[in-house]
Amino acid sequence: MQVHYDITQLPVFKNAVITIGTFDGVHTGHQQIINTLKAAAAEAGGESVIITFHPHPRKVVSSAVTGIRLINTLAERIELIANAGVDHLVVVPFTDYFANQTAEEYISDFLVDKCHPHTIIIGYDHRFGKERSGDYKLMEEKAVVYNYRLMEIPVHLLDTIKVSSSNIREAILHGHIEDANKLLGYTFFFEGEVIHGDKIGRTIGYPTANLKSTDEEKITLGDGIYAVYTEVDGIRYKAMMSIGFRPTVNGKKRVIEVNLFDFENDIYEKIIRVYVVKYLRSEVKFDGLEALKQQLHQDKVDSLAVL
Repeated sequence: MQVHYDITQLPVFKNAVITIGTFDGVHTGHQQIINTLKAAAAEAGGESVIITFHPHPRKVVSSAVTGIRLINTLAERIELIANAGVDHLVVVPFTDYFANQTAEEYISDFLVDKCHPHTIIIGYDHRFGKERSGDYKLMEEKAVVYNYRLMEIPVHLLDTIKVSSSNIREAILHGHIEDANKLLGYTFFFEGEVIHGDKIGRTIGYPTANLKSTDEEKITLGDGIYAVYTEVDGIRYKAMMSIGFRPTVNGKKRVIEVNLFDFENDIYEKIIRVYVVKYLRSEVKFDGLEALKQQLHQDKVDSLAVL
């Protein structure tokens, strides 16, 4: 897949079949749209093109937005869309200038002049242009003027996507990771930089990698203990993860710690990836480190049974 960041330097796509959206999550609903996109491109003898935006449009057009939490970082979205077999991804720099185009300018100056669409696939509720004044009806009227084909995404699929995105975020926030993974169609993952902690884990035989999130907009899992896979330098290891305040040692801040099984390498300052498979239990305050050690042993047994 080719990724394009400069909309003034786009190639001439061959019979471009285009769809537009944030595609946060690239979940099972989005995957249905992508399959429709690829099928339409094959029928037209052309190329499949997804247009997405960065930063998230709400950060630019809404003064009330705080703490946007996204299922995927931009890099993750790119990876997932590439894995889905799309030919081109156009990442539009979403600026005030871009947001303030009229709806007509958005169609003529951006979609038509820059992308040369053979077919555009959008939903009935798609809004674009300054103050979101453009809609499906306008896109339909301009199809005759600019000679592109317009395909509508079915209402039931759009509703599914909205519900799925909302449910996935809620499931992740509350630790219901198996529900999230089912809706995603893949195992939820995130990346973090390994930083120094207080190294209590190694004193009881369970050394952990303390993680610092690499993207502040990435959604965070709910507190608890999880069975996970951890990828280091392209190699995947079985592991367990704790998220929370570590009440047994009177922790004062929320931390993410991963205990990799059968692993002893120094990975400080490395970026590692964690695939979250199953929620095991809630965070509990134990009567001392020995009781915690016994529970960690059971957590490892439970994790291995899952993984």
